[in-house]
Amino acid sequence: MQASLTRLFGATALVGATLIAGCGENDGASETRSIKVGTMSGPESEVMEVAVQVAKDRYDLEVEIVEFTDYVSPNAALADGSLDANAFQHEPYLQSMIEDRDYDLAVAGHTFVYPIGAYSEKHDSIEELPDGAIIALPNDPTNGGRAMILMHNADLIELDDPENLEATPVNVVENPHDFQFREIEAAQLPRVLQDVDLAFINNTFAQPAGLSLDDALLREGPESPYVNIIAVREGDQDREEIEQLVSAYQSEEVAAKAKELFDGAAVPGWE
Repeated sequence: MQASLTRLFGATALVGATLIAGCGENDGASETRSIKVGTMSGPESEVMEVAVQVAKDRYDLEVEIVEFTDYVSPNAALADGSLDANAFQHEPYLQSMIEDRDYDLAVAGHTFVYPIGAYSEKHDSIEELPDGAIIALPNDPTNGGRAMILMHNADLIELDDPENLEATPVNVVENPHDFQFREIEAAQLPRVLQDVDLAFINNTFAQPAGLSLDDALLREGPESPYVNIIAVREGDQDREEIEQLVSAYQSEEVAAKAKELFDGAAVPGWE
């Protein structure tokens, strides 16, 4: 009897151990097939939703979208492990964040070029800008630099180095029209448009505010070096889930959704 009980308890313990081990393996597999990606709230998030569905259909990969409304938090969340990837920025901005904050981040793939444009509710052309016009710029280094370079290329100002991607008003060496510059958080620029003569607004915030790139008095062309990217922690570029996310994003379905939402103002950067 004692021997029978011993064998029974041993068998029960073995089954229990097997079940526990099995649960652990399944849980681990589930975790590796689910990732979090950060995006900007609004149409960029809607584009990512299509990539999420493609990733699910093609790879059975669960992708959770985490939305942000500023340009600083997504990289902080990626660096601290709260996200597996983010898709909201171009490489010059990522590099500036890496240099400023010593983040160990890298590029996993390209998404779209979202041209920046200069908008006005007071003037119908650049030629109408008066002397002393107030011009609002994004206050983050690289997007502000995009605006400064556009103005330099339009002969509105002269920069000390027109190839400096992080140019700011202090880099202006000639300002013949005495323009007054205001550096403002990118998300707030549509709100101040009525109070300034000209505002350079990223498409991330221009489109939700009802601004069309066709209405911009100045705009970047398709040759812009500011193609947006999917960023990850260094070393994760070859992680299977990340490669699948990039593949899902660089799909015809995503390109079609971006064309619908941005009316041609989002140019695929992977083609």
